[in-house]
Amino acid sequence: MQSSWIARNLKGDPVIWAVVFALSILSILVVYSATGTLAYKSMGGNVEHYLIKHSLLLALALVAMFFAHKVDYRYYSGLSKVALWLSVPLLLLTYRYGINLNEASRWITIPIINQAFQPSDLAKLALIANLAAMLSKKQQNIEDYKKYMLPMLIWIGVIVALIGLSNISTAVLLLTTCMLLMFIGRVPMKYLAMLALVGMMFGSIAFFVGQRGDTAISRISSYFDKEKEVAFQAKQSYIAIATGGVAGKGPGKSDQRNFLPHPYSDFIFAIIVEEYGLIGGGGVIALYLILLYRAMTAVSQSNKAFGGLLSAGLAFSIVLQAMVNIGVSVGILPITGQPLPLLSMGGTSLLFTGLALGIILSVSKDNQSESRPMKASKFRNVVRRAEAS
Repeated sequence: MQSSWIARNLKGDPVIWAVVFALSILSILVVYSATGTLAYKSMGGNVEHYLIKHSLLLALALVAMFFAHKVDYRYYSGLSKVALWLSVPLLLLTYRYGINLNEASRWITIPIINQAFQPSDLAKLALIANLAAMLSKKQQNIEDYKKYMLPMLIWIGVIVALIGLSNISTAVLLLTTCMLLMFIGRVPMKYLAMLALVGMMFGSIAFFVGQRGDTAISRISSYFDKEKEVAFQAKQSYIAIATGGVAGKGPGKSDQRNFLPHPYSDFIFAIIVEEYGLIGGGGVIALYLILLYRAMTAVSQSNKAFGGLLSAGLAFSIVLQAMVNIGVSVGILPITGQPLPLLSMGGTSLLFTGLALGIILSVSKDNQSESRPMKASKFRNVVRRAEAS
């Protein structure tokens, strides 16, 4: 009975579903461990406060994923245009009047429910989906610069610049994702070089005019200057990873959660390695790579360019962010403040990650439905040939 319900309702690639559920379970375990001390101090001993809050937000993300995968992915082409136009005033409003935290205005508060909302997450999803739609429609005329390429470059430049005003690392990741998507979409190298120039131009404006330019310079210089003392949060992350060993200290036994800033978001991978060891950390990396591989199969399986490009773009966005977060935790990259998708505690990030995964599943669902009639027709042909002989 239960298996039949799953077969009827959870469509799309079963491997992606398995990866999502595995990451979700691990997220609840690690966030509960990482927030124990914080909850005890700030919530009067109620150590389950953040566990309950995170579990509800994670459940909301999974519900969003479920409903997003039920929708035919072709509808997201039109929705992305609306979301993209909506993102521009929201990003400007956030930059000017948003909640300022760590010298950056990245959130606005939604009235009535009093919940923080990060418009950059909406803008990322909308830009990737719209770029996939534009590339799919213009595959035969991709060389027409004024009519087809210019709108893409303008949209990418504007959204990257507006996000970069308060979040440079997210802007760089989004620009990289767009370049990868355009490369897959058979955009000539001269236009990719032009996109790089546009990104650098708009990015430079955001860098010098925005709120995080000085912080970015400080973090990059500290990373390359080996004579400077390692930043406090990076040092605590290295200690957590070094003491985790191969098998880890065990669930809930982290010591560095009491010293590491934001162990439940920016540096949650360090807590994973400390508690679950290199085996757990390697398992998390493997899950993201499996997600990327399964999402990329849509590029070869889909008969429609939009589906393949949409799946690839969203997968690139999720996995690139994950690799950057992991790279920061192990010291390969400068500190950025990027959460680990589907694992870190958060609100808007979790929700839009769920939506992105739901759209990827919608594409894989469509690919499966297209392949079944083809397989059935092949079977009928074999039967006819056998009967004729």
